[in-house]
Amino acid sequence: MPGNSNGVAAVERAASLLEAFTERDFSLSLGELSRRVELDKSTVLRIARSLAKFGLLIRNEDGSWRLGPKLMKLGNIYQSTFRAADVVEPLLTELVDQTGESAAVYVREGQMRVCLFRHDSHQSIRHSARVGDTMPLELGAPGRVILAFTGKQGSVYDEIRGQGFFATFGERDPQVASLAVPIFRDGNTLFGSLALTGPPARFTEDAITTHLKTLQMAANKLSAAMGGEPG
Repeated sequence: MPGNSNGVAAVERAASLLEAFTERDFSLSLGELSRRVELDKSTVLRIARSLAKFGLLIRNEDGSWRLGPKLMKLGNIYQSTFRAADVVEPLLTELVDQTGESAAVYVREGQMRVCLFRHDSHQSIRHSARVGDTMPLELGAPGRVILAFTGKQGSVYDEIRGQGFFATFGERDPQVASLAVPIFRDGNTLFGSLALTGPPARFTEDAITTHLKTLQMAANKLSAAMGGEPG
């Protein structure tokens, strides 16, 4: 990968080397690392040796490389300093401004879902709820998405997992439509669901198509901030 003129090429190459590993890779050969980052083997070897000095990479006896223990330490530091509200609140504000509907984050608590964060729509006709409210998991898109991505079986949940979102119209409340997508943390571990809610009359097919793109972008940002993979 060529260096970015706006950054430091050596740092960018070192970062690309670390990012070449996936959760399926216990170790990678020098050749495979070279292929994934599109650099020659000698360059990759120099960078890998430098990273190993700081415990970011470890060289195995067979010459292959694996991620080092310093990354775990840095990850723990990141988790201890990460405050979800600092990321979620601005995203919910943007969602409300962009879609005109109420936006919320729900997480699972036993057999219920809990509203963890919420911003209400500015429109006079809107769906209102409060942080801390609990609702059934099997009623409404936010709960159904949580169930789907925690292994619930059934055709509706297969559909949700396949398309990566779900919409309901009056399922929990006849005056409420909802559109939800999953949020992940620590790889592919489900954190909860991100949802838009409002009157069914405003959730037309065109509106859902438009809102879904905005919702998925926000969910991807939040997942990335928590070390999760995009949905």
